[in-house]
This record gives sequence, C-alpha cells and structure tokens, in this order.
Amino acid sequence: MATPSSSSEGLPEHGGAADKLSMLFTGPMGFSVNNDTWFAEARIKAAFYPKFDNENSDQETRNRMIEMVSRGLATIEVTLKHSGSLFMYAGQHGGAFSKNSFGNIYTAAGVFILGRIFREAWGRKLLKCRTNLIIISRLFELNTHQEYSKNRVNISMELVTAVLGDHGQRPKDDYAVVTAVTELGHGKPKFYSTPEVIAFCRKWRLPTNHVWLFSTRESAFSFFAAYDALCEEGTATPVCKALDEVADISVPGSKDHAIVQGEILEGLVARMVSRESSVQMEEVLRNFSQTPLDGVDCDLGPTLREICAPDRLDEMQKIKAILENVGSSMYPDHFDWSGNDGLDAQSRKAGESVVAEFLQAHPTDYATKKLQETIRLMKQMKPSFFPAAFKCYGNYQKVDSLSNDKYYKMVIHVHDDSVFKRYRQEMKKNQGLWPLYRGFFIDVNLFKANNKKAAELSKESNILLNSIEGSLDSSSSAKDGLADEDSNLMIKLKFLPYKIRTFLIRNGLSAIFKDNRSDYSNYYVRKMESWGTSESKLKELCILLNKWATYIRGKYDDESLSSSIYLTVENLERKYLSEAEPFLEQYAKSSPANLALVRAADDMVQTEKFLAILDAQRDEDDDFQPECGAVPSCRTASLDVVSKTEGLIVFFPGIPGCAKSALCNEILKMPGGLGDNRPLHSLEGDRTKGKYWQKVAAEQKNKSFRIILADKNAPNKDVWQQIEDMCRTTNAAAVPIIPDSEGTDTNPFSLEALAVFMFRVLKRVNHPGNLGKDSPNAGNVLLKFYKLYDGKIRREFENELYERFGSLVKMPLLKPDRAPLPGDVKSILDEGLGLSSLHGVKRGRGKPSNGSDVSEEWKQWEERLREILFGYEDYLKSIQVPFDVALKEVVEQLKAVAKGDIKTPDTAKQRFGNIIFAAVKLSQADILGLLRKVAEKDTDVSNFLNGIKLENNLNKVHITLAHKGAHGVAAVASYAVYQNQEVPVSFNALFYNDKMAALEAQLGIVNGETIVSRNDWPHCTIWTAAGVGPKKANTLPQLVSEGKAKRVPIGPPITISGVLDFY
Repeated sequence: MATPSSSSEGLPEHGGAADKLSMLFTGPMGFSVNNDTWFAEARIKAAFYPKFDNENSDQETRNRMIEMVSRGLATIEVTLKHSGSLFMYAGQHGGAFSKNSFGNIYTAAGVFILGRIFREAWGRKLLKCRTNLIIISRLFELNTHQEYSKNRVNISMELVTAVLGDHGQRPKDDYAVVTAVTELGHGKPKFYSTPEVIAFCRKWRLPTNHVWLFSTRESAFSFFAAYDALCEEGTATPVCKALDEVADISVPGSKDHAIVQGEILEGLVARMVSRESSVQMEEVLRNFSQTPLDGVDCDLGPTLREICAPDRLDEMQKIKAILENVGSSMYPDHFDWSGNDGLDAQSRKAGESVVAEFLQAHPTDYATKKLQETIRLMKQMKPSFFPAAFKCYGNYQKVDSLSNDKYYKMVIHVHDDSVFKRYRQEMKKNQGLWPLYRGFFIDVNLFKANNKKAAELSKESNILLNSIEGSLDSSSSAKDGLADEDSNLMIKLKFLPYKIRTFLIRNGLSAIFKDNRSDYSNYYVRKMESWGTSESKLKELCILLNKWATYIRGKYDDESLSSSIYLTVENLERKYLSEAEPFLEQYAKSSPANLALVRAADDMVQTEKFLAILDAQRDEDDDFQPECGAVPSCRTASLDVVSKTEGLIVFFPGIPGCAKSALCNEILKMPGGLGDNRPLHSLEGDRTKGKYWQKVAAEQKNKSFRIILADKNAPNKDVWQQIEDMCRTTNAAAVPIIPDSEGTDTNPFSLEALAVFMFRVLKRVNHPGNLGKDSPNAGNVLLKFYKLYDGKIRREFENELYERFGSLVKMPLLKPDRAPLPGDVKSILDEGLGLSSLHGVKRGRGKPSNGSDVSEEWKQWEERLREILFGYEDYLKSIQVPFDVALKEVVEQLKAVAKGDIKTPDTAKQRFGNIIFAAVKLSQADILGLLRKVAEKDTDVSNFLNGIKLENNLNKVHITLAHKGAHGVAAVASYAVYQNQEVPVSFNALFYNDKMAALEAQLGIVNGETIVSRNDWPHCTIWTAAGVGPKKANTLPQLVSEGKAKRVPIGPPITISGVLDFY
C-alpha cells in the first residue's frame, strides 16, 4: 500500500515581503491592467468527508443496509463516535485546520497533541530534532517534494481534549484518533478506505479507531438489535464487548475509549462500504501489526492541561504557550496564528472581491476549473438555498516568495447542514460536479500573463481540461460497486447516557435560566419524545432533570449570571461538567437504579456490574419494581390514542388560499361534529383582535373539553412551539392539516400549489383580512408566506410535524393526472421569487417603500401576475381536486384522529425501544385452548385452573429466548434475523404448584434452522401467585424433583405458533 509523499512548491522570490502583503489587501484587482489576462490555480489543502444525512427515515436506512448485506452487495462498517472536534493536518508546510477555520486554539491544540502522539510512538528517535524532522517529512513528503505534488495528503482526526469545552464526559487524557486520510492531487480528493487508513496508521504509528465489519445477513441484523438493546444505557465497555461478539471482524482501536475518554460513549457511526472490505481488512491485519509504542516511558514534557492552566484566561496567551511547546518540526512558523509582522492572521481577511476575481480568472488546470464550478454554483443560488461563506485570507507562508502573483487561503464555510443535501441534488443533475466537503480549504494563486504567455496557457489548459474531463467525468458514478445513494448511506446511533449530559443538561442550561420556569421541562420532554425514549426511562429522567434544574438555579441565579463578565450561560455550557459531574455523582449514590440511570461508572462501580444491578431490580418482563413517591407527569398527550376527555386543537401550517376557512366553516355545519360528544369551536384569525395564539390558549384553558379549529396560518416553528405548550398545559392534543403537495428541492409546497393559492386569493371578494381581489400587493404577501417554508423539503416538513404532534392530516389539492404548469405561470412565479430574494422581502404585509424603483418593480409584477393567472383560469381550475372531495377526505381523517384510531405513518420517526429480551409471543386464545384440552384429561389440573384467575396472567404470555441481564446483549441480538417470523412451539408438559404454573416448550424450525432458547429450561409461564415474580417459574423442574410441584405430561404434544420479537 503506497505511502503518501510531499514537499513545498518553490516559487521565485521578488520584492519585499511588506510590499507584497500590501498588494494582497489593497484595491480591487482589475483584469484589464496592461491588457494582461488573469489566471487562477487552486489546490485543495484539506477536506473531510461530505456530510451525508439520509433522506429516508432511520428505519428505512437500516432496512436498506441489511438488504444490501443480505444480497452480498455491501458490508456495514461501524466505528466509535469519539466526542471531540475535527482537526486536519497536512504536514509542516501544508497547514493545520479545524472544521471551518485555521489559526485558532483548536488547531494549536491539535498540532500539540499530534506532536505528542509522535513522540509517544517513536520514543527517543523523535527526541532528536533531525530524526523528528525526517519522520514527519517522510509521512507528509507528498507536501514537500514538488515531483510528488499529485499525491499530497492530509490527515483528519477527532481531537478530544478537556481544554476546548465539555462534551459528554471530560476525557481522562487528551488524545486524537485518525478518522480519514485524503490524497489531494490535481484531481478530486481520494479518501482512503478504512483498511487503507488502518495500514497507513500502523505504518506511521498513528492512533486508530475501533472498527467492526458486518458482512453477513445474521451479523447485520444482530448489530442493529445490539444497539437497540443498549441505546438507553450503553457505555464504552459493554458496547464494545457486545459488538465484538456479533461482528464478523473486529479491529480494536489503538486508543481504548474507556481508558482515554472514559465510559460515556457518544455513539456509533454505521455506513455502507464495499463487499471486498472484509477481505481487504483481513489482508491488512496480516501484513500490518500494531507496533508497540517506544516513547511510553519518555518524558514528553508538559501536558496540554498544564499549559492551559486556569490562570491563563486569555485565549491568545494559551495559543502562544501551546505553540512554544510544539517545536519547529511540527510547524516551522506560526503565521497561521500570528500573521506576519505581528499581525493577527484572521484579522487580515481579504475582501470579498477575491472570490469574484477567482471565478473570472482562466483556470490553469482541471482541479481549478472544478473548484470554480462548485463555488460558482453556490454563489449563483439564492442565499437561503446555499447559506455559506467564502472567506479569503492572505497566505503568509508564501509571503517571501511573492512576485506579482497573489496567494490566498480560502475557507468554504457551510452555515447549515441542509446545504449538503441540496448540493447532492445538484450533483445528480450534473454528474461531473465535485462534492461539497466538510472542512473545505483551498489555496488560490491569481497571476497575470502577457498576451503571448496567456495564449500558451489557455491552449495548454484547454487541452488538459478536455482530456481529463473525457476520462473522468464520463466514468461511472459507482463507487466500489455501490450506487451513489447506497455508498452514501450512513446512520449515527447515539446513546442516552451521552445525550442526557450534552442535550438535556448542557444544551438545556439556557432554558433553565429563562423567566418561564416551565421552558426547561418543555425542552427536555420534547427532546426525549423525539428520540423515542421509553416511558419508564422518561419518567426517571424527569425526576433527575427537575432536581438538576433546582440545583443549578440555586447555585447561579439570574443576577449572578448577568453581573459577571466571566460567568455567562455560554461559559457555563463550555465547562458544565464542573457542575454536572458532582451533581450526577451524588444523585447516583442515592440508589442502584439512579446509578444505572446516570451511568457514572468510572470511579464508583465497575461497568460490567451495571447489568447485574439492573437485573436485580427487574423481573423476567424487565419491569422496574415500583418505587415509593409519585412520578411527575411529563409526557405530552399523544395522538396515537386520543382520549375523549381531552381537547383537540386543529391547526393549519399552510399559505393563504389553502381553503382553511372554507374547511372550518363546513366542519362547523356538520351535524354531530367529528363523531364524538366534544363541541366544536372555530377562531378565525382575520376576525380576532389581539394576539391570536394567546387567545387560542385562553379558549382552550377555559373549556378544555372541546375541539378548536384554529383558522389561521401557522407557518413556522415558533407557532408550533406555542401549540405544543398549549397541549402540555391543558392536556390537549393537536393535529396539523396541510395541503397535499409534492414540494420542490427547497420548499414543501410546489410552484403549482403556489399558483393555485394565488389564484384563489385574487378571486376573493370582501375578504375580512383585506387579502383578496382588491389588495394591490396580494402576490407579494403570498410570496412572503411561501418563503417562510424555504429550506425544508417536503419529507422534512412532514416528518417534523409527525414528530411534534404524532399525526398529520393531508388535504387533497392537485389532481394526479393534471397537465404540467404552463411556462408563463412558472416564469412569473420565478420572477417574483427572484424579486423577493433580490430586495430582501421580509415577513409581513407591508408594501415596499413607496416611490422607490423597487416599489414600481413590484407594482408591475403584481399587474402581470393577475394578467397571467386570469389568462390561465381554466387550467388552474382544472388541476384542483374538487372541494367537496377534499372536504370528505379531511373529515374522515379528522374523525379517525378524534376517535384515537389514527396511526403514525411509516414515514414518521421510528421509535426504537430499549430491547431487554427476545421471546416468542403466544396468543391468549391458543394457550387457553391448550389448557382446556389438558384439563379435560386430568381432574387435578381442572381443579387447579378453576381455582386461579388465569386470564389475568395471559396478557403477556411468551417463551423467553434470551435475556440481556442473564445471557448478554449478543445473545439477545442473535435472534434479530428471525424477528417477526412465526415459530412453531410444541408443549409436552404442565408444571405447577400453589405459587406458579408453566408449560414446558420445545421450539421448532424457522428457515431451516431450529430456534434454541438460552434458558436451561424453555417454558411459558402461565400463572404466578401474588408477590411471586415470573422468573421463579424457572425453578419448577427442581421443585418437581423435590416433590414440591407436579408435572403433568401432555400426550401427544400440542403444537401452536407464536411470533418471535423483542421486548
């Protein structure tokens, strides 16, 4: 396996450095100076993987992954998610970078930690300066020798340190693990496969992550089941142990998470890789062994924590102290942090004109052209579509070599993760488009050439571009035999102990210190519900988090937070573990259940004892024994089962013209309302004075037993949050009604839907809100509403409503067999959207300022909008679903909601419960029928069954196959491949005494394999006396041998079927 090699590109030195620096930052660069032509050469200096968030639900992603593995087309690769920050290093002359910046404390800390890793790995060899330089130069020789420039490399790492802010647990040591190795040449960046990364790191003694491969159907099913079994209590040691047992290949990391980070584990990252990965990994493990560290006993100097002592409050002081301890071998100069001549590098940001000049310059090679293409696409789109910044800085490392050329470092900073998803949509349209990377840094060189030289360069670059494009962009988009959508499949699986600390405790601090004390409880309940947290765990955490809020508010009141320049909520969040860990430790000591809840394993109890602690408090069905004290009510009413004693708020996340008022009026006229005895009440937004949603809340509070039709558009999360708060305070449920529309790449409503809404509004007469035929800016107003939804595709929009409110009603809008939208209609809508982006139209109904060119432009557009829409009146009427049909469908859906019959559709977020055991579930009717047959043949059995309340015990009748506490997570997970399949079960004997009764079972065959229970005695418990736990039934065979119970044979054995599932 080739090792990357590098060295710096030498450039002639002309003129003084100060003169060249001033050229970088003065005056706009013209492209017509002396009739010379500007050229551009760009090189990616660092790049991390593009961000992949699946467009499908987690369950759909799981299913697709399992399907690909089952068909032998791919392998699931799983790695640990360490809690740290992205750090990228491209060698002494390549640079150090954090996620969206450079020259900061993150990169200083990263260079320091990496240098320490080298010294620890290579020992005394590296303590000699010359040897140190040789090893590091060889590792990154691709960045230091021009002849190898096509193979430049950068290494990406997860940097974990206590000095950069707290995550789930303050790490025991400051460290880093390599997460990617990237070759950066003249073409598209090449990311090493994981086997190649392992080989590279073992050769150069760099730290690696723990990796598991799942290449069979059985192991793929078992992986996801193992996560589900551990999702609410998983920490590093039990998670790694379980995955080691179910994986086909396990490659331990050179850094043990439990030793360097601690037991609190953020999560796992699972992604699809090629089916050859297992073979490649086995070859790497044979050829590259883990080299012992030579410098473990060496004096490595002060640690990062010692350097960044609390008395160093100023960040620049910390950076300076860190860099002084780095040494020149890792970074020969400090220009990225201090600039030149004492100037701060970040403060000498070049003007935005540099980006425009770069895009106008003639590309000298293929890489430059493709990078221009990426940036041009993003710059040409609406800012709301691609919110990103292109920040340029002078390249201080090339100051002494400046001639008339101008060198910059460009940072592409994506502001919103949704950009990556939208960019991938553009890549589907343009197969030659390069990816958009996270941590995206480019070196840019702008230079002039005279006419003769320009012609030569143009000719050479065009020939090069054409030849490369012909060989690369026409190639298949498949990657390692996987289609793009499959190679990009990735899922992040986080664990509740980590989420308690980061999302509920740390991120909830701002809500704790708000004036409304209920804000925090609303915040954490909403979070846990979105995760699908189990009911029992949610109740436990409500108690914990309420006590945490009381504790931290008591220690830091509002006055102390506002009066201190150092003690702010933001600073408290950065170092929250200083308060949270002592609190959690005390809370954990109060009971074994609390200890298991917070998982404070490190110093208080060995982690492998946790399952035993939990198991001691659970019966076979894994229910916690009830504890004294009332559990606070903290869950919002769910529409999965709507009680008729509750109220119901019907609301409309839509746009004017979506027919909400017409719908509300018709519902009010219906005899019998929605089919139950709750009265209906409508509150029309255009006729309601004052703050509308406060009025709705007051109405619901005064008369909670009714259905309110909130006849007003509810277009954003602020309104949705208010509705959630109403539900929580009044014990009501809520259901959104939305127009059914396909949506666009950036908006949940299509342009056809927008055209219909505008047409309806412009046909209104005497509208109470003055938004109708006589409104001069009606089109403008609808565009404002439409743009409120920008940034969400249809699926995201629907899923968020599902997650918040539990169900969703769709109102039919457009006929499926309709004709396409006419070009004139599309053009006028596109023009209006362009005007709104150009002139920064903001929310509200105010007109643009009168007398301005903008106002006149809008006036002309409004006139043409009416002319075009009325000209296509027949078309716009023909594509709509008739109102009576839409009304009927909406009413049917609403009645189902009101009765509690509605179920959350498959597209909603799947709730993955915390798996405790695997079992074959049996029906009550089948077991009762079997027992009647046994009783008919045995009088004693008949008398026994008649003397107990058997029906009360048969609600959860099952045969336990494996229990997490008794048999381990891997044993439970091994049954995942048979989940939801029917299992034949033969019963051959009844065991009973005066305290319990059970049926002896023999499990049958599924898919050619016999199902085997991990219990020594497979059985089905059918009854226990009061105070006797179901687990006691395991002792019945022993009691029979002792004469303390009876065994009644069933001959011939009776076979019934059950379904295998997890509980």
